[in-house]
Amino acid sequence: MKIATWNINGIKARLETLQAWLKEAEPDLVALQEIKSIDENFPRTVFEDMGYEVHTHGQKGFNGVALFSKTPLEDVQRGLPGDDSDEQARFISALIAVEGKMVRVASLYLPNGNPVDTPKFPYKLGWMDRLQSWAEAQLKAEEDFILAGDYNVIPQPIDCHDPKAWEGDALYRPETRSAFFRLKNMGLTDALRQTNQDQAYTFWDYQAGAWQKNNGIRIDHLLLSPGVADMLRRCEVDKHVRAWEKPSDHVPVWIDI
Repeated sequence: MKIATWNINGIKARLETLQAWLKEAEPDLVALQEIKSIDENFPRTVFEDMGYEVHTHGQKGFNGVALFSKTPLEDVQRGLPGDDSDEQARFISALIAVEGKMVRVASLYLPNGNPVDTPKFPYKLGWMDRLQSWAEAQLKAEEDFILAGDYNVIPQPIDCHDPKAWEGDALYRPETRSAFFRLKNMGLTDALRQTNQDQAYTFWDYQAGAWQKNNGIRIDHLLLSPGVADMLRRCEVDKHVRAWEKPSDHVPVWIDI
């Protein structure tokens, strides 16, 4: 089964690009971020006609996550538990059958956190604490899961073109990286690092010729619970999509399990 994650940076702007990639890559399940659309306006019929079951958790103009699946999904849940006052659409999950076992797949869009001297950074760290609590509950219940999405976290120096350029940024702050590794060290597997130790990026800014200079960062991740990690065959980054017309500033990352 091929499971992918992709921050598309707006469904309206990336509708044709997304369709083209789905036809090329043929993923079985896709976790999308930054759809930037309310649920009622999302062009679901376009993708249903391509054979996907579509579930969204949208928000007007900002954020928004979605799950597309060729296999029926069960128990779709919207929103990350732990803060009833949080109205930002950043988390959706559902159960899918994989090789006879049920696996919960989540699409997450973790807060950026910049500028760090504003409430945005504490919100990011609080959101990461809630994500860890969610994962703890899943592990305690012995439910296998995949946390797929845009984490807005650069885990290690190898994951950016110039670590010094990111010092002080919310994506690379020690507090951010520590929170990421607290989550990972609960027994989760970083799919790309498990299968590929080379430098690989998933995001190139639109500014300053970042794509042309390959000044990228790796902030899109798939973290796997132990039961799913045992099923992992490969993980790849579809870097070439960044060179397409009207691209997202992120590219798809996918696993085969």
